[in-house]
Amino acid sequence: MRKIFLTLSIFSLIISCSDDFVDIKDEGQTGVGDFFKTQEDAIEATSAIYSFLRSWENTGFPAQFVFGVTGDDVEKGSNPSDASFINAYDQFTYTVSDDGVRGYWIGQWQAVNRANQVITNVPNIEMDATLKTRLVAEAKMLRAYFYFNLVRIYGGVPIYDGLPADGNYLKSRNSADEVYAFIVKDLTEASDVLPQTYPLADLGRVTKGGALGLLSKVYLYMKEYQKAYDTSNQVIALGYSLDPDFNHLFRPAGEFGSESVFEVNCDCSAAYGGSQYAEVQGVRNQFGWGFFTPTQALEDAFEAGDIRKELTILREGETTLEGDLIKKNDPQAGNTWNQKVYVPTSLNNSTCGSYGSIQNFKILRFADILLINAEAANELGNTAVAISNINKVRTRAQLADTTASTQSALRLAIWQERRVELAMEMDRFPDLVRTGQAETYLGPLGFKTGKNELFPIPLDAMNASAGLFTQNPGY
Repeated sequence: MRKIFLTLSIFSLIISCSDDFVDIKDEGQTGVGDFFKTQEDAIEATSAIYSFLRSWENTGFPAQFVFGVTGDDVEKGSNPSDASFINAYDQFTYTVSDDGVRGYWIGQWQAVNRANQVITNVPNIEMDATLKTRLVAEAKMLRAYFYFNLVRIYGGVPIYDGLPADGNYLKSRNSADEVYAFIVKDLTEASDVLPQTYPLADLGRVTKGGALGLLSKVYLYMKEYQKAYDTSNQVIALGYSLDPDFNHLFRPAGEFGSESVFEVNCDCSAAYGGSQYAEVQGVRNQFGWGFFTPTQALEDAFEAGDIRKELTILREGETTLEGDLIKKNDPQAGNTWNQKVYVPTSLNNSTCGSYGSIQNFKILRFADILLINAEAANELGNTAVAISNINKVRTRAQLADTTASTQSALRLAIWQERRVELAMEMDRFPDLVRTGQAETYLGPLGFKTGKNELFPIPLDAMNASAGLFTQNPGY
């Protein structure tokens, strides 16, 4: 398969002062000027967007720095002396110069660029018209996902609807409201085109349900509760269902199951390799590096009898349901890890060079859709629907129905259910920010209201913006 060389514009200089982040054209690669000629080119360029979803920047350290450790359900992990710089994210002491702040920014913009290459260039290719329309829709949904990540972490950012015709990437930040409107437009247009299912050979491509599901979550962040409710109802009507077995859901056999709404295919392949998502979090020196481990606060958050607790937290000395004895090989490491990324030894495929490289990355599950629907319904005063949906999630966890019955009590119950259902899936920090609970839960860790809701724009991006960027408050 040919490598795709997509020339990065001057905007790459805004997001990076290092050649490490600029694509260099090597012998055997295809330059962008010679690319985007055939249907195969269109397919390969779209696949390049998908390859980013499993990347280090989107599933490894940079993503965990900003979405993981900043929540109160995840801490650094490993051993105290290993990568102690990560504590800056747990304690909210990171600065404009931190590599994580910069690395996540760079990665998401590179992904936006890949999507825009498809959105701009594929329409000009003579090829199957239906496929062309679908590939552009896929790129729009994926671009919306990257912008959703950017706006939640950095606030308003520049909007690039395709590659700028004049080649000028130097522009001011758009407002967060404008970015959200752009995301809604992309997802709405994508959902009108994308199919709900694909042949097995295309497993993992984004779907109508994925676009609508992400749109319902975006509306929830916008506090557009009627739209979040209506859109999540559209997703529910598509036929998704909860996996009855919470453990099965997170093992390889449960991938792309009935609960999968938006899931990254990390199957080991010659073209794209696997993913380090599981390796980074695997049991220290038994399976992986042992980072990003559950906190005591998460342990304490589960109700008595909630089966999710022991299926979320993997413990030193336990024997898993699949027969692995958990035994770390670092006496200074902690004793608990994220069980949701555990790949049984019998199923591990090391062809791609690391433990758990086949473990898919679940971006959006049907349980999340039910809780989005419940939250939106409750804010609209429809407590009966809210109670029904939260109880569906609780029933799988082998818990009794919620006792909450008023709007205010249900609001807290739904937020709590999100905490334990989606634990360690990089939802906790943005949930705390959007619901106004961050100071309560994260204040003792160093979170400051009015500052830490957002990360800073990286220093080199500020310096390269020719004065067009305004820094986020407090930095």
